[in-house]
Amino acid sequence: MIVKTLKIAKRLITVVFGFTLLIIGILLAIPGVPGPGILVVWGSLAILAAEFLWARRLLKKFQIQGARMRDFILRRNKPCISQGKILQDP
Repeated sequence: MIVKTLKIAKRLITVVFGFTLLIIGILLAIPGVPGPGILVVWGSLAILAAEFLWARRLLKKFQIQGARMRDFILRRNKPCISQGKILQDP
């Protein structure tokens, strides 16, 4: 019974911490507010992905868009993305 209570407490702390970081990241992502907002949002989604499927999906979309942006900025001839999956760099 104590183990079950500790698991629930750990999950609750993880969820509260993840959502708190998510709110802070969204506030920092507002133009004109200094701070690494997108990085904080990414980190909070990584924490929430341990508990929620929607956070895992959103984090995967962030990773795909980040790889596309990297390919565009570096002007690579062959993108590292194929059918929504991130491939390893050669």
